Amino acid sequence: MEKEQNGRKSSQEKVSETDCAFMEEKVLHFLQKSPKSVSVKELIKALCLTGGKNRKDFFYALNSLRAKGKIAETKKKRIHLPEHKRETLEATIVSLSRGFAFARPDSGSGSDDIFIPAEKLQDAIVGDHVALAGIRQREKGPSAEVSAITEKASRIVTGTLRTEAGKLVFLPDIAIRYSLPISEKSIVSAKDGDKVQAKLHRVPHTSGLEAELVKVYGKAENAKICADAILDRYGITSEFSSDALAEADRSAARGIAPEDQRGRLDLRKVSICTIDGADAKDLDDAISVSRTHAGGFHLGVHIADVSHYVAPNGDLDLEARARGTSVYFADRVVPMLPVALSNGVCSLNAGEDKLAFSALIDLDGEGNILSYRFQKSIICCKVRGVYSEVNSIFDGTASHELRHKYFPVIRSLHAARDLAKVLQRQLSTRGAIDLESTESEFQLDENGFCIGIGPRKSGEAEQMIESLMIVANRAAAMLAKSSGIPFVYRVHEQPDSERVELLIHLVDAAGLDSSPLKHGKGKISPADFTAILAEARGTPAQKVISHQVLRTMAKARYDVKPLGHFGLALEDYCHFTSPIRRYPDTAIHRILSASLRAKNKTELQKYAPFASEAVKSSSEAEVRAMSAERDAEDCYMAEYMTRHIGETYQGVVSGVTMRGVFVELENTVEGFVPMESFPDSDYHFDGALSQVDSRTGTRITIGTPLRVRAVGAEVSTGKIDFVFAQE
Repeated sequence: MEKEQNGRKSSQEKVSETDCAFMEEKVLHFLQKSPKSVSVKELIKALCLTGGKNRKDFFYALNSLRAKGKIAETKKKRIHLPEHKRETLEATIVSLSRGFAFARPDSGSGSDDIFIPAEKLQDAIVGDHVALAGIRQREKGPSAEVSAITEKASRIVTGTLRTEAGKLVFLPDIAIRYSLPISEKSIVSAKDGDKVQAKLHRVPHTSGLEAELVKVYGKAENAKICADAILDRYGITSEFSSDALAEADRSAARGIAPEDQRGRLDLRKVSICTIDGADAKDLDDAISVSRTHAGGFHLGVHIADVSHYVAPNGDLDLEARARGTSVYFADRVVPMLPVALSNGVCSLNAGEDKLAFSALIDLDGEGNILSYRFQKSIICCKVRGVYSEVNSIFDGTASHELRHKYFPVIRSLHAARDLAKVLQRQLSTRGAIDLESTESEFQLDENGFCIGIGPRKSGEAEQMIESLMIVANRAAAMLAKSSGIPFVYRVHEQPDSERVELLIHLVDAAGLDSSPLKHGKGKISPADFTAILAEARGTPAQKVISHQVLRTMAKARYDVKPLGHFGLALEDYCHFTSPIRRYPDTAIHRILSASLRAKNKTELQKYAPFASEAVKSSSEAEVRAMSAERDAEDCYMAEYMTRHIGETYQGVVSGVTMRGVFVELENTVEGFVPMESFPDSDYHFDGALSQVDSRTGTRITIGTPLRVRAVGAEVSTGKIDFVFAQE
């Protein structure tokens, strides 16, 4: 009996050793990725250790690692790897100051940027991807040295000229935190206050930089001039190559040849219309809707057949792929395709025969998809619809002339309206997140100066078209997934847990119930966010909660895998409906067109590399375009505010930092309020969402109403300065 017991005990010890070894690996793996030291509590949280056994294994493993010298501790008992145990860490230089720089780990692990002394930079500048070595733990945070520059950012950057100590200097638009001397021979006609482009050089035998001017745009206080520079900064060109233009002209001149109509579904007698903004010229989507005898709907979403006119791997296709998307500024559009296609042969102009790619979808009375098919077609839109006009039809304020204009498609419009209402109810039932629009609308005068800003309004017609496009996008993704063909999906993943925690803090601070977000081990669902938004509706915190929910979410992106769309609460989704302005849609059209011709699905596997390349280039282009659009908007906002310095406004705190708070006005303009502008107070940042006055306990957090006065606006940087204005 004793022998049997001893044997059993030995077996248990072996299991314990195995568990310990496994836990040691987990700890070391985490520390290897983390550039900073961590406390025991932080380590337990990061490893998601719950329950007594896991904790016991963890502490046993920690003691074992200490004994083996595989981990080290700071004076404050924070744990890190010994320096000699660290491998190089991939990072990006995010800021550069006199004497030092900061790099951010590409892995995203850890929250601390890494300090790099200037003499350890190896000529790296902002935007360079680097390998870091010699990572050390300091009381103020980790430090390292650049062992190699793995990918260089462009040395040609934009900025503004200023006079310092009687000499012109260059202030870069990128995060270089000091002014740079200018090569004397390059100055020529450049003047103080000019927006310029410069090439950066290292000054020999120093760690400093020098700017060589290569282009002068004009005065930096002009937002249009700054927008020109922003396009160059992000490598976005308005001009097409001569070869791409020639190819576009040839395709446009061809129009619709007799052979192009062969095999297409003829829908020219169907009541089809486009609905867009009044100024839109690139009309790439049209709709037709009718009721079925069973009480459901037959939906037709007809999209411009761009892939018919853009040959694979031609000059036009390669340039469109590089551009990835059209870019929209307040004063202009930089199109993905030349005007000959975007506004010409591909645009679904009313009264003209056009080639289309039609999604024909049957839905029941609850909005569930019953069947779908995708078919090359030829259409002739009966009406060129305008959102504002359709809204007036729906609310009964349309004039006799408008009612006459829309008469050929009026039954289709009312059926579309009914279907949209059903789809919106279904969306709500699914728990999809309905966020308020945060887009701004700019009004410019005849000289291009910004004279008005406000939130972009979305009426019933806009929401209707959005609902119908979602159905078509969903059906295209369902087809691709069920067929197993290479594809470009639009994915939106689960939000990061740390961001959810910040949202919980904000909801609690607003006095609202955050319990829907507290699931323990369970995953957050879209319905949980919807519940929070519903509770905030009608409260002073509504707008800010909506903004913070948006910030909490992961960024949507493209992927070859159908990973689902969190925000829409859909398992399958893609972008099919805008091939004139988005390359992923064009790529999808090309793949689906091939699937209509293919004898078997094996033939389509050759599109796998194309789909992967489209995912990569389109994701990069989307980030580039969004960044450029945001920077340009900031410049136009600042330009508008230059004429309103000294005026007071009611706003809401939209962000909190150590130095101050950001306040957003009702017109969507956002500016910064330094904490020193608050009289008779002693505010301190709580490290999360609030500034707290140690004297009174007054808390300024996201969502707090504040009255502010505009005191400064710099067009070249898009920065707007406010101060607290007492009632």
